[in-house]
Amino acid sequence: MIEYVHNHITSELQQNTKTDTIFILAAILLNLITLAVNSGIVEESRTNETMVLVMFIFVGLLVLVNIVVIFGLLKGKQTRIKLINGLLSMYRDQKVDNYYDESLLANYSTRYNLFIMVVVCTGIIAVVVPFVMR
Repeated sequence: MIEYVHNHITSELQQNTKTDTIFILAAILLNLITLAVNSGIVEESRTNETMVLVMFIFVGLLVLVNIVVIFGLLKGKQTRIKLINGLLSMYRDQKVDNYYDESLLANYSTRYNLFIMVVVCTGIIAVVVPFVMR
């Protein structure tokens, strides 16, 4: 039974990693696309108010998606910590806990914070640059 639980937890960790990767890539891709689109219509937006509205629509979408991604990453971080704590408890019970360094939890937390910073920074750049160019 222990082996089954161990396999289940590790498969949940793998799924968590895949989901986080999708969140991060989707946010960065959307941020870069928004940057490109809004930068591409800057010239026309100087004379066409409709293009300014289009720029703000893209910014709204970008903000909404980035908020969803940040919440998703925060939940992913919480999930990872809970799963690893479960593994650590199991390892302690089986007296093999010395093979897993608990400081990895802090490393995972830092990594998630860095991912969130990348999403936020690319989002800010995607919003600010086109409006500065305008």
